[in-house]
Amino acid sequence: MPLILVGGVIFGFGLGFSQMARPEVVLDFLQFEDFGLLFVMFGAAIVSGIAFAVMPRIRDSAPLTGDRYERRLKPFDRNVLVGGAIFGVGWGLSGICPGAAYASLGTGNVAILWALAGMFLGAYLQGRWRSRAATGEPTPAGAD
Repeated sequence: MPLILVGGVIFGFGLGFSQMARPEVVLDFLQFEDFGLLFVMFGAAIVSGIAFAVMPRIRDSAPLTGDRYERRLKPFDRNVLVGGAIFGVGWGLSGICPGAAYASLGTGNVAILWALAGMFLGAYLQGRWRSRAATGEPTPAGAD
């Protein structure tokens, strides 16, 4: 658990330091006015990619869980496409994504609590909808 905390601190500090915890910076990126987010994302992807390529060669199992390293491929299906589009609309309207929202709260942006409440509510509603669909219960009129 301490390693997870350290990782979170590093992640949050990096988001704050790079100004990506500020919704207005993200909105500027989405409006093609500031491409700093692109460099932050590519930098993170390069570091993560190297770690994912090197770690299985150094260790047989993950340090936190002890599970063996395996590739898990998720199929590209309708749920991925629709979920990504919905996420994109929310990202574009609010200028935040989940990780940056918590970091933004840490930088003193208390108004971000509204977005966090919306994310929790949206995830809860989607979970209810999915569990209802899995059990075959009829959806109440107007719930879609």
